[in-house]
Amino acid sequence: MTSTAFRIGPHAIANRALVAPMAGVTDRPFRQLCKRLGAGYAVSEMASSNPRLRDSVKTERRTDHAGETEPRAVQIVGADPASMAEAARHNVARGAQIVDINMGCPARKVCNTAAGSALMAQEALALSIVDVVARAVDVPVTVKLRTGPDLRQRNAVRLARAFADAGAQMLVVHGRTRACAFRGSAEYETIAEVKASVRVPVVANGDIDSPQKAAEVLRLTGADAVMIGRAAQGRPWIFGQVAHYLSTGEHLADPDDATLRAALRAHLLDHYAFHGEARGVRSARKHVGWYLRALDGAQAFLARFHTLDSAEQQLDEIDRWFAHRSESLQRDAAANDILFRRSHAA
Repeated sequence: MTSTAFRIGPHAIANRALVAPMAGVTDRPFRQLCKRLGAGYAVSEMASSNPRLRDSVKTERRTDHAGETEPRAVQIVGADPASMAEAARHNVARGAQIVDINMGCPARKVCNTAAGSALMAQEALALSIVDVVARAVDVPVTVKLRTGPDLRQRNAVRLARAFADAGAQMLVVHGRTRACAFRGSAEYETIAEVKASVRVPVVANGDIDSPQKAAEVLRLTGADAVMIGRAAQGRPWIFGQVAHYLSTGEHLADPDDATLRAALRAHLLDHYAFHGEARGVRSARKHVGWYLRALDGAQAFLARFHTLDSAEQQLDEIDRWFAHRSESLQRDAAANDILFRRSHAA
């Protein structure tokens, strides 16, 4: 197994484990963390192309790339070609080096505006958007799409060819239709058909939650890379694990408690600095929940943690919980050792 770098226009992508754009998740601190832990590439949360929202706090943060490791990629969402072109120009002026067009989001509030994956049912409009945006900026334009509007209309292959002809320099395909949302299992046959039909890089997305699954999806689809979304929530090290496995065939272990605590603290400090304390404390709760949800005793801890309303309290509580967990693990190890010795002495 090999990890082959590929290019998005002039940008060399270091490995085949990419971070999917996720609203409310892939802010700059999270993207930077994923890159430090091995991701080859990351895309911002979707930013509205509506000019009235351009100066909102939410949009400003979603398009803030200050100090971010290159290449800096921003995803834009909308259904008006002229507004999308202007949004692309605006974000390039702010430092975006790649512009991604959202045609994959199945959220009702996005699709109700005819944007996101709703565009796949309006092929002429979808193609017009890609064409106008690609001509509006001098950076690579990419598209994230689904397999089609619904199971009876899988039109991703036809659209992929048209998008590539119109100037898209990479395509990311989620293996579900708009109607599927996130239900059921992703299918990869359509992604394989897309890959076979275009010459630009194709990235497979959907249900990739381990290094083995990443390798299997690459084998099934022939894709150039995989993009991981929900499985990275609370597991930002998954990108390094995937990249290492694809390169060497070897598994990297999950972090131990000390490494996990250090990563979590670093993430939170960057998160508070980026969002401000009041907003950062609120949004930190979901990240901490994702990090700790699989650990013994985490649910009781999280119930208390979610009531805390300052960054200092949150950090102190995390330190205390890990210290208590370490003591408990040491006691358990000592007790098990005594039982082992006794059983063998008998």
